[in-house]
Amino acid sequence: MEILQNDHRENGKFYIEEEGEIVGEMTYIWSDQNMIIEHTEVGPSLAGKGAGKKFVQKAVDLARENNFKIIPVCPFAKSVFDKTEAIQDVLFKI
Repeated sequence: MEILQNDHRENGKFYIEEEGEIVGEMTYIWSDQNMIIEHTEVGPSLAGKGAGKKFVQKAVDLARENNFKIIPVCPFAKSVFDKTEAIQDVLFKI
């Protein structure tokens, strides 16, 4: 399962393609050099394969590499952050 990224400076997404079709994605926007995860959607072909968590981990890896924080407004991404202590270092805290 290859996770691709398309970033347009103001917003972007991580996504998975199968046969040329996007079957899962996690969208985000940039704000004050922080990534705001807006939405995660996984199609039926990816159900039960951990794709959503892999999207979040890809964002976490990028945040660590580029020294920014993540604000998860997407309920799914927020739940992953709430349950995973190992990624709290990139969570934006007020």
